[in-house]
Amino acid sequence: MEDKPLRVLACGDVEGRINALFNRVNAIQKKSGQFDLLLCVGEFFGTSPEAEAEWEAYKSGAKKAPIHTYILGAASQETVKYLPNSDGCELAENITCLGRRGVFTGASGLQIAYVSGREAQQEPAPSHCFTSKDIVALAAPLLSNSKFRGVDILLTSQWPRGVCVIYFLCLLLPYRNHVVLQENAQHVSRFIALATVNNPAKKKYLYAFNIVPMKNMDPAELVKQPQDVTENPYRKPMKDGRKEKPPPSMTAAEEEPVSQFFFDLGQKKPQHQQRHHDRKRQTDGDRPNYPKQPRRPPQPTGPCWFCLASPEVEKHLVISIGTHCYMALAKGGLTPDHVLLLPIGHYQSVVDLASEVVEEMEKYKSAIKKFCKSRGQRCIMFERNYRSQHLQLQVVPVSMEKCSTEDIKEAFMTQAEEQQMELMEIPAHTDLKQIAPPGTPYFYVELDTGEKLFYRIKKNFPLQFGREVLASEALLNIPMRADWRECKCTKEEEEDQAKQMRSDFEPFDFALDD
Repeated sequence: MEDKPLRVLACGDVEGRINALFNRVNAIQKKSGQFDLLLCVGEFFGTSPEAEAEWEAYKSGAKKAPIHTYILGAASQETVKYLPNSDGCELAENITCLGRRGVFTGASGLQIAYVSGREAQQEPAPSHCFTSKDIVALAAPLLSNSKFRGVDILLTSQWPRGVCVIYFLCLLLPYRNHVVLQENAQHVSRFIALATVNNPAKKKYLYAFNIVPMKNMDPAELVKQPQDVTENPYRKPMKDGRKEKPPPSMTAAEEEPVSQFFFDLGQKKPQHQQRHHDRKRQTDGDRPNYPKQPRRPPQPTGPCWFCLASPEVEKHLVISIGTHCYMALAKGGLTPDHVLLLPIGHYQSVVDLASEVVEEMEKYKSAIKKFCKSRGQRCIMFERNYRSQHLQLQVVPVSMEKCSTEDIKEAFMTQAEEQQMELMEIPAHTDLKQIAPPGTPYFYVELDTGEKLFYRIKKNFPLQFGREVLASEALLNIPMRADWRECKCTKEEEEDQAKQMRSDFEPFDFALDD
């Protein structure tokens, strides 16, 4: 029988911005209710006189943390002075330092393993560092217990080696801790990377989640594998297809490049993959080399308003037609130059597109970005793959003078948070297919910098969310146009707008050159 989940907040480096952190926590709790605890990783204390003054107010009792707060030990020599005991102690009311390393068990049964500081390069290690001996001392008593199933949370200030390459996916998707059909099923894990409090790029520094201590969970429920689970990113492939962990003694120079299970970061394939690929082509050498036939797009099961060959399409809105994609004026657009990028054939979402369609869609995206830039505009794109049967990539130009890319990102993040949705930041060059398999309902935004914001839709997603954010006072300040049905024009007005848009876009329309 499962207990009631604990509500937990996790935070990145505070670096002395304690008031900013607790003000944010207060705002979240006012809106979403009380959380049980706050876990802070990285450097909690700052070194400036202002940071020292902020801490003194909590240490003296003049101010009180609004939630039970647990912090890691020092991550630099400059902040060791704040910690009277390196093994952990209460520093102020509601603020406790866990110490250098260990396992903290709460009254609920929640187990938190932790390792503070940075990895030392030599022995003996400074008090703000850890060594492999610390890791062994932490793990040995846990692993020697035959009833040990794992800890609920692991806190570190330093990322595992190689995680800089793959952390974005781990942030989004859970990963397995066993090899399917070769090892007993285990619970899944999720890696969360958090930014510094009040960082100028406005990257996420607070993460909220619910958790039931595993000791209170039914074993069968604990090892259930969610649909979006991925392979363990820390295990490297073996020749027979299995995975193994590199030995602890392996140095960075000896270790093979981290395999890209998730993101194509522009790296060459590992040599063993290249050899395998080359051998496969050689074995096919004596087969007839027929020319590759283009794949026929899927066909709609009923009337579709967006398949270009469909009689339902309002062709007077079409701006440009390529080989696989076309561009059309948005019906009831937010602005006169609000357009849609669509596949000519029937594809439901970006992740369903055939490779040749993706290639031309990218050409259209590049062309519309150049078009917007020539007019002093930022190009914001978004897609809602939910309660829609044909891909519509919405493209809304926003004046560069009116708002910055950071303003736009913050508006999406803030409004998502207000509706208890968590938009995730993913790398600019990420292929959505790698985090959202076909059939997955999702919403994503692509900013003019190429950065993407992604949300995996669960239920009750607001259909006009993308428009509502862009129409808000913080951005275009046209809230009355958030719903396209309130912005309909006559057919004659639409024809005039489309004609104007065709003329304006013509210098950038690569389809006219084909």
